[in-house]
Parts: sequence; C-alpha cells; structure tokens
Amino acid sequence: MTPLHFVLKTASRCNLNCSYCYVYNKGNDSWRGRPALMPDRVFDASVERIRRYCEHSSQPTVSVSFHGGEPCMIGSERFAQRCARLRREFGDSDTLRLVLQTNGTLLDSEWAEVLRTYKVEVGVSVDGTQEVHDAHRVDHGGRGSYLRVRQGLAALAEAKVPFSILSVIQLGTDGLAVHRHLLGLEPAGINYLFPDYTHDTFAAVRRGYGATPCWDVLRPIFDDWAASWPPAVEVPLFWNVIRLVMGADSTLDVLGNDRLPFAFVHADGAIEALDVLGVCGADVAATGLNVLTDDFAAIARVSNFHRTTIFEGTALPEGCRSCPERDSCGGGYLPHRHSRERGFDNPSVWCADLLAFFSYVRRWLDVSPDETAARRRALRWLAEEAVTA
Repeated sequence: MTPLHFVLKTASRCNLNCSYCYVYNKGNDSWRGRPALMPDRVFDASVERIRRYCEHSSQPTVSVSFHGGEPCMIGSERFAQRCARLRREFGDSDTLRLVLQTNGTLLDSEWAEVLRTYKVEVGVSVDGTQEVHDAHRVDHGGRGSYLRVRQGLAALAEAKVPFSILSVIQLGTDGLAVHRHLLGLEPAGINYLFPDYTHDTFAAVRRGYGATPCWDVLRPIFDDWAASWPPAVEVPLFWNVIRLVMGADSTLDVLGNDRLPFAFVHADGAIEALDVLGVCGADVAATGLNVLTDDFAAIARVSNFHRTTIFEGTALPEGCRSCPERDSCGGGYLPHRHSRERGFDNPSVWCADLLAFFSYVRRWLDVSPDETAARRRALRWLAEEAVTA
C-alpha cells in the first residue's frame, strides 16, 4: 500500500474568521455538523487506524499533523497527552513526525514547552506586516490578530522552539516588504501559498488584479531570495520550482501533479481526502468513511477519484498537454483546476502566474524545457537502476 500522511483536524472551530479561509468562507458548511473538538474516542480510533495502515504499508516513518479549525483550541494539556500517546505508539522523531499548523494566537509559554518536549514541528500563519495581516486575518469581532500572533511567536522564541511561516499571497501588496518583514520574525522557513480559487470563483481576481497577480508579488521576493545565495531561509515554493526545472520531482503538493497522499480525519472521525478540495464542493473530498468503523485502506475503494487522487496521481488536464511546462508544473494544484463544467480537467486558475514563474526560473538557471525533460528521464532511469541493482 502507498504511504500516507495523516492530518487530524482536532478542532472544527476557529477563534479567527479569516476572509479567505477555505474551511469557513468558501461555501462549505460541513463543519457546522461536527463537534467543536475531537473527542478522545475519535483520537484513539485514529491512532489505531494509523497504526494498522502503517503496518500494512510498511512505511518507515509516520507523519501526523494537528490541524483545524484552530488545533490549539483543544488546550496545551490535552495536546500534550495526545503527543505522548503518539510517541508511545510510533517512537521518537526518527520514526514519527509531529506537526502543528496554527494561527499562533493561542500560543504561550505552556504551549511552547509542550511543543519543545514532544519535538513538534510548528507552522504559524502570518501574511505579512501588521497592516497586510490584519486586513484579512481577523477574529469574529473583526479585530486584527497580528499582535496576538507576535506574542505567540515570542513565546516560541523564548523556549527556543523553531517555527516556519505559512503566508497566503495577498494580491496587490508589496511582496518584498512582506518578505523582509517575515524574515525579521526569524522563521526557519517561509512557504508562500497561492490563494484558493476555482474557475467558478476566479473572475473577480482577473478583473481586479491583472494577468499575473501572484507572480507580481512573488517576483521581487524571488529576486531578493536568490541574490543572497545560498539563501538563509528556506522557501519551499522556490526550491520546488527549481527542483522541477532541474528535472527532479516536487516535494510540494501544489506542483508537479503527483498524487496527494493525505488522509484527513475530522473531529467526528469522518475521513476525507485533501481538505482544500472543499472549495470545489462540500462533498468532493468526502469518503463516507469514519475511523470509528473503517480503515484508511478503504479510501481506495470509495471512488475512482479518491483512488487516483490519493494513491496514483491524476491525469494531466487536456489544456496542459501542449504546454512546455506540462511535466514541471503539472497543471497546478488540483483544487485550483476545478470548474463545475469540466471538473478537474482544466489548467490551474493561476496558470499564467505559474508559467511566468517557471519561465523566469528557467532563464535564471539557463535550463530549457528540453533539458529538463532529458534530466528527468536520466533521473528516473537511475532510480529504476537502483531498484533493480
């Protein structure tokens, strides 16, 4: 069986109400019917299902992410108990990777100590300067969250807990100012995320921000990042475009059209595919399975879509087949390809941005699409030889 990454949505509610959130503000209200916090019996069942699947798949390492909603809403004591249970079940950081993705507003010294003790990797959502961040990342009273996030980051720094930043690209902003501000927070890495739209919701973006709004923000960031080679801070989006141009595979799910090997577990135990697919429709990611009654292996039998998306990889969109970046970009992130008319058989809504991005990196590296294809063939041949040797 194919190795999976497991994501536990331990809270189905959030103390923030970010305007662009794909969970709460993109038309999917399935969270309303779920418990606010994941009960212990659902967590225990999840651990057992993870153990069972990993035994069958023989995957050497286990990756478990705590997600939400806002996972810190379960409280640091309960979180510590669950980390301890997972460490007992699956071992130390060589065999078990624990990840917390948080908005950072609830982090304090107690949380920092728990994260340090259990060697939890931390990702904090920060979109830029206070003005940029607070324009969209607000609480349910409309108040900005930036200052509370800074307090959370200070608690991590005091406990010497490293963290990375996830930053959604805010269209029309000064990308370089955002990037330099984020560097000043001293993260281990910064991952820039394309905003989540489908072809049915993208028209206003085209009208308001021009042909390549994400690339317009990213280009000065890339230039600044590349000018200080080797870069002091990892930017996974940039590294993975470089990897793809050089003929290697992407390690990010947003590029390369590889399978999306994620199993999400909601607070009620419901098993889903990649949760961002919720922007395409409330039931697109749903499996009808639940950890209280079903194993993760059963996902492959739910539908052809679930089998190919999670375990095999999806077909290249028809509109991408003549593109010089078809084997590199791979059509873009699956949720961003969707339309009601054609399903996922579309290039990404960010196609123009991605093409500009890849073309720019190609010129920087002086590598043509034909050279990329040749390198990719050579790397795959070497990998096959290593398997048969």
